[in-house]
Amino acid sequence: MQYPFDISRKIIHIDMDAFYASVEQLDQPELKGKPIVVGGSKERGVIAAASYEARKYGVKSAMSGKIAKKLCPDLIFIKPNFKRYQEVSKQIRAIFNSYTELVEPLALDEAYLDVTNNKKNNNSATNIAQEIRQLIFDETGLTASAGISINKFIAKIASDYNKPNGQKTVKPKEVLNFLEKLDIKEFYGIGKVTQKKMYELGIYNGLDLRNQSLEFLKSHFKKSGTYYYNIARGVHDSEVKPLRTRKSIGAERTFTKNLTSEVYLKDKLKELSEEVSKRLESKKLAGKTITLKIKYSDFTTETRSKTLKYFIKDNLLIFEESLQLLLKSKIKNSVRLIGISFTNLNINKEESEPTNQQLTLKF
Repeated sequence: MQYPFDISRKIIHIDMDAFYASVEQLDQPELKGKPIVVGGSKERGVIAAASYEARKYGVKSAMSGKIAKKLCPDLIFIKPNFKRYQEVSKQIRAIFNSYTELVEPLALDEAYLDVTNNKKNNNSATNIAQEIRQLIFDETGLTASAGISINKFIAKIASDYNKPNGQKTVKPKEVLNFLEKLDIKEFYGIGKVTQKKMYELGIYNGLDLRNQSLEFLKSHFKKSGTYYYNIARGVHDSEVKPLRTRKSIGAERTFTKNLTSEVYLKDKLKELSEEVSKRLESKKLAGKTITLKIKYSDFTTETRSKTLKYFIKDNLLIFEESLQLLLKSKIKNSVRLIGISFTNLNINKEESEPTNQQLTLKF
C-alpha cells in the first residue's frame, strides 16, 4: 500500500504523568490521593504542575494560584524541588538510553525515542514502550504514558490518549483515519489563535484540514500553511535529535506583593543574577545577549535587551547589566514579576569557552 508519509521509522513519545506533583506524592506519602500543585501560592504565582486529584477541579499547569484555589479550596501548594526532579529525570533518561541513543528530551518529564534500530533488537515499538513504562515504575515508583507511531508529531498526540499510565499505538494503516477524526485543537503545534482562525475558515477537524489545498493554507497561514498541509496527511520528517541546542537560560520571580519602585526591584535583581549565574555555570555556558523581562500588575509585559561585546556568566556582571536595563527607563506601573535571561550562548565548539572578561575602565 502506498502512503503519503514515511513508514520506515518507529518513534515513541514518553510523557511522565503529572511529574513534579507525582514526585512530591511519592516522597511524601501523606499527599497521595490529595489535590496538590507544585509552584504558585494561594495569593499569586503560576502553577508548574497539578496532581490528577487537583485536575478533577479544573486546576492545571500555567494557571495562577489564586484561580486554582478558587476552583479547589482544599488545594495544597508545594514548593518546587527541581534538584529532586532532575535526579529522578536522570534515572528515567538512563532507562531510555538502555534502549536507544536516539533520545530527544523535551523537558525533565518527556522525550522522543527513535527505536527503529534499538539495543534490545526488539522489532515491536509497542512492546518497547510497555517495557520502558514498567521499568520506570519499578525503578522510580512513578507512572508514564506513551504514544507510538511513525513520526514525532503523531506519537506526541497519541501519548495523551490513555493518560495516566497508558499508551496508544497508531500504526501506518491507521494514521489518516486517526488524524481526520481529531479536533483541530488537538493537533500539536496549533495554538489557540490558529485554532480560532481555522474554526472561522470552517476547518474543525483533521479531515477538514486535509481537504484544503496547499495554496489555500499558504494564503491564510503563510509559511505555516505548508506545515499544516503536511501534518494533515501524516507527513512529518523531523528526526529525533539527541543533542538539542539550548537556546536560552534564565530565571524569573513572581512577587507576593507588587513592587512599585526600581529601588525595591534592585534587590530582586541581585537574587536573580545569582541564580542565572549558577544555571550558566552548571551548563558550562555563558551568554552575550541579556534580556530583562518586566510583567506589570495589569499583566502587560515589557522586555529590554542588550547584546554585549563579550560572553558573561559572573553574577556581578549579570547584575550590573540587568540593572542598567532596569534603569534605562522608568517602570510604567507596579511590577508583579521580573526575569533575566540569556540568549546568544557560546554553545558552538568553534566559539571560545565561557569567559568573564575583565572590563577596561577609563580613568
